[in-house]
Amino acid sequence: MKQERAPIGTPWRKAGFLPMRAMILLPLMALAACGDRKGDQSGVATNIVDAATNEVREVPQGTNGIQAAEPAPDLPRPPAPAGAIIPASIQGRWAGLDESCADRATELELTITPTSLVFLESEGKATGVSHGPDGRIRIDAAFTGEGQSWNRRLELRPSAGGRELTVIDDGRAVTRKRCS
Repeated sequence: MKQERAPIGTPWRKAGFLPMRAMILLPLMALAACGDRKGDQSGVATNIVDAATNEVREVPQGTNGIQAAEPAPDLPRPPAPAGAIIPASIQGRWAGLDESCADRATELELTITPTSLVFLESEGKATGVSHGPDGRIRIDAAFTGEGQSWNRRLELRPSAGGRELTVIDDGRAVTRKRCS
C-alpha cells in the first residue's frame, strides 16, 4: 500500500490529517456527552462540598487556645468467671525440655496467665479450673487459633519442685521446663 505524501505547502486536511483528528476527538466527544447534567438525580449530591451543612458546633476554648483533655478513666478489667483462675504456681513461660528458653517461637512454647493458656499458634481462655489428686490441675478452655475455635480439657501436672510441667491433652503427655 502506497502512502501519499502531501507536497510542501499543501493544507494538512488533504494529507489525511482530518481522519486522525477525528480519531482523537471522537472519544473526547463521547466523554463530553456523558457529562454531568443537573437534575438527573434529585437529592443526590454530586460533590461532597455541595452536601455539606453549615452547622458549626461551638467549643469552649482554654485561655491559651489549647483545650485540656480529660485523662482516660481507669476501668477495671472484667473479672474471670468464678473457678476459672489458673493457680499462680504454674503461671509463667514454659518451653520443651530440649528447647531454648531464649527462643520465643519454639514449637512447645506455652505461656500461662491467670486466665489463659497461650501456645505458639493458639490461645485458650480458661472457662473452668479444678484441682485433682497429686496436685493435678484440670483446665477447661475455649481455644482459638488459625481461624478455628474449639473447647478442650487439659490436665496439667507440675513436678514436685515446680521446674517441669506435664500437659496431658487427649491422652498425649508433653513435659515442658519452666523458663520464667
